[in-house]
Amino acid sequence: MSTLSLTSAFTLLLKRDLTLAYRRRAELVNPLLFFVLVTAMFPLGIGNDPILIQKVGPGVVWVAALLAALLSLDAMFRSDYEDGSLEQFMLSAHPVSILVLAKVLAHWMVTGLPLFIAAPLLAMMLNIPNQAIPTLMLTLVLGTPVLSLIGSVGVALTVGLRRGGVILSLLVLPLFVPVLIFATDAVNTAAVGIPTTAQISILGAMLVGSIVLAPAATAASLRISLS
Repeated sequence: MSTLSLTSAFTLLLKRDLTLAYRRRAELVNPLLFFVLVTAMFPLGIGNDPILIQKVGPGVVWVAALLAALLSLDAMFRSDYEDGSLEQFMLSAHPVSILVLAKVLAHWMVTGLPLFIAAPLLAMMLNIPNQAIPTLMLTLVLGTPVLSLIGSVGVALTVGLRRGGVILSLLVLPLFVPVLIFATDAVNTAAVGIPTTAQISILGAMLVGSIVLAPAATAASLRISLS
């Protein structure tokens, strides 16, 4: 098996998932719409105190991003499982973990990337200081792929269940909490002018660890679900 053939398989699977997502534009918009609505409506529930909104703003953005990512996770392998494509992936001559990584990347491009693009406007609406917005964007770049990678393991374990959404939430939400904690703390720290090297380094380590471990764990979970 040549490197070119593996690269071609990765690229073709990525293009396929992006094309299917584009054809289902209604589902494509749902996570972004959820993210925007939750973030926009939150100040209405806590009042118009700008200091309070500024304090809770980073947490609101990240909780909304986390839930928006969770909202779209179940679809990562569902259609492939229903039409039999997933079994073909498992029988492929290419490493299943590489194919899984292509699907995770497609999921992030469909969900995480739109959230990243919308975040600056919502940050200004939540009165997050200008000096903290670059840190917010950096945490989203590092953190949202981790959500997709960790979530893929939970999706793989529950893909064969008819109503796996609740079980999926119970599986992955505890694993999402460290990302939420360090990302929110980084933005709050940047807002008061303190360096955020420690938090950003931890998020970067989480991303690297997830890229290395999650695809193999997802591939093993898919084999268990399809066995």
